[in-house]
Amino acid sequence: MLIEAKSDDFATLLRGEAPAPYRLADSPLTPPEVLAMLAKLADGIRLVFSPAAWLIVEDGEIVGLISPTRPLDASDRSLRIGYGVAPTRRGKGVATRAVADLAAWARTDERVLALTAETAIDNPASQTVLARNGFQAVGEREDSEDGALILWRLEV
Repeated sequence: MLIEAKSDDFATLLRGEAPAPYRLADSPLTPPEVLAMLAKLADGIRLVFSPAAWLIVEDGEIVGLISPTRPLDASDRSLRIGYGVAPTRRGKGVATRAVADLAAWARTDERVLALTAETAIDNPASQTVLARNGFQAVGEREDSEDGALILWRLEV
């Protein structure tokens, strides 16, 4: 289940706590510096597009985050997404279910015509998540920080 993550939710997570009424997974969602970066990114996106992030919640427990990685692309109305799951929940279908839930949301939001994502060439788990949700590999690019990336797109 996806729950919209607000600024207060990120602040609570940064204190090492779970926003009520949820509890945290038994392993950190992501390192604090990454969480702080995601909070700042969501605050910036929220100025022009909302929702700007979602908590991934299963059985009352926050097990990950999923969010746009930039504002909606006005030229083709695509929304680039990124996601992460607590290490102890990886390989259990959490990300696949979260991306499916986000795609279902996007199909009901007239602002969004497509979802896009990028995965590292050496990240087959994330590639599988996207492929299982109907994303198509549409190209590749080289990133100065992340190396070779596969570009993915899902028309909604």
